[in-house]
Amino acid sequence: MFLVMKNIFLHLQCMNLGTEILVLLKKELVLEWRQKYAISGILLYVLSTVFIVFVSARELDPSTWNSFFWIIILFASVNAITKSFVQEGGNRQLYYYSLVSPLAVIISKIVYNVGLLLLISILTFFTFGLFSGSPVQDLNQFWLAIFLGSLGFSITFTFISAIASKSNNSATLMAILGFPVVIPILLMLIKLSSSALGLETKGNIDNDILILIGIDFLLVGMSIILFPFLWRD
Repeated sequence: MFLVMKNIFLHLQCMNLGTEILVLLKKELVLEWRQKYAISGILLYVLSTVFIVFVSARELDPSTWNSFFWIIILFASVNAITKSFVQEGGNRQLYYYSLVSPLAVIISKIVYNVGLLLLISILTFFTFGLFSGSPVQDLNQFWLAIFLGSLGFSITFTFISAIASKSNNSATLMAILGFPVVIPILLMLIKLSSSALGLETKGNIDNDILILIGIDFLLVGMSIILFPFLWRD
């Protein structure tokens, strides 16, 4: 009987958490729709940067194409995710604190930012292809790199945005905290995508994918464990 009640309680708890996440995701979409200038600015940044790269170097070799692609994605990620917690004042966070669990808040932010970064990455890829062609030889592997990169960047910058929101100088704090975390992810992504472009052999590519997945899972675990303590502050 005790085990049955325990299972029912855990099921209801999961249902409540899932409902909170869906409500918060809907809130993020509604706010983004009302503040169209935010996503419009990010899209303008991506399109203008790709166009400048094309005008400056009309013929890009695969290595340069790969480097420019991830540089654009990285800075677009920073611009897109910085506002996750920084734009929300203390009164709004206190209101959320009284309504939902911290896990629902951080998971909804991460899920929303993953979707946003995937959209930005897809736009960047097709825009690059439109202007300078696509040297990608293994599309499946390259899309896997984009997904893992969007996941890693969103988790990293979302949690760092939550930390930076507690500070007066949030932009500087995000740069200091984000740099050492992003560099390993970026190096693995460049290596994985270079293999998809035929620049490197695929000998140890499975190990690289597992390492990148492991980094993403580690970041998720740290965010879920540490965010409730940050949320109470």
